[in-house]
Amino acid sequence: MEYRKIKDEDNDGGTVSNDIENLRGIGFSGVASVSNVPPREQAKWKRKTVVTVALTFLTSSQAILIVWSKRAGKYEYSVTTANFLVETLKCALSLAALARIWKSEGVTEDNRLSTTLDEVIVYPIPALLYLVKNLLQYYIFAYVDAPGYQILKNLNIISTGVLYRIILKKKLSDIQWAAFILLCAGCTTAQLNSRSDHVLQTSLPGWIMAIVMALLSGFAGVYTEAIIKKRPSRNINVQNFWLYIFGMTFNAIAILIQDFDAVMNKGFFHGYSIITTLMILNHALSGIAVSMVMKYADNIVKVYSTSVAMLLTAVVSVLLFGFNLTLAFFLGATVVSVSVYLHSAGKLQR
Repeated sequence: MEYRKIKDEDNDGGTVSNDIENLRGIGFSGVASVSNVPPREQAKWKRKTVVTVALTFLTSSQAILIVWSKRAGKYEYSVTTANFLVETLKCALSLAALARIWKSEGVTEDNRLSTTLDEVIVYPIPALLYLVKNLLQYYIFAYVDAPGYQILKNLNIISTGVLYRIILKKKLSDIQWAAFILLCAGCTTAQLNSRSDHVLQTSLPGWIMAIVMALLSGFAGVYTEAIIKKRPSRNINVQNFWLYIFGMTFNAIAILIQDFDAVMNKGFFHGYSIITTLMILNHALSGIAVSMVMKYADNIVKVYSTSVAMLLTAVVSVLLFGFNLTLAFFLGATVVSVSVYLHSAGKLQR
């Protein structure tokens, strides 16, 4: 696959490190220093900042909505239909964005939906990986509790860094690798509580599902970034459209295989509530935000964004669920902050 040869200097995609290098030496003392930055670079940096912040806040509310969508400790709605609606909504939002672009800019080679088989044929792979990963996200709770899931989910941090290096051939400095390990340790520390030792007693199926989820999430994310950045000038909404079309297809197949009888007997929207609807909307917007972060930044930024989101989730849980912030949380949050700083410093030294 040619996607293994993506270079750091992709024209429009680029990486955050490129922007940091461009902004190096620029102070924050006043408007005069910022004005020295070319308008195009300012626009790119602003766009990356907006999508990253959006992803952070959307992800921080994701786990809360999933927990709220349960009734008496179980999902009364069909998980497969919920995932199908997420993909459908993402596809509709991408089409709506394209319609606005076509109206204002007209149809061009980079924003038209028509494409070649070679371009489209790569999209089923990440769509299938995301399907399996999303389904595991629901069923892993049969083997681990919510705190244990949050801790095991941190395996995704390491898997993303390793696959990012292997698949995209992008090097991370020694400082960045150290920052990555600190990030994983900090996130884990922040989630420790009196029941955390039970994670080590997780059954074999639970460990297998956690490891598979981490690998699927890392590989799907890195592979999707490779696809999106293969053609930097291609409009992100077109790329999203084809990715979500296959996502809808695979989720429709999952409904037929797993929940066909339940859907036919009880109805497609059986068990849905306002919280379920908000969860679907959140997942859809989060998915679009993830793809935009991959387009305009990279998977490393996504990992840090979701890690910070975890800390925000804990803070919000104080108000919603009476969650008590422990010393472990403050220590973990400090380690995560140091990790973010080291990662930025490591980019400047590359």
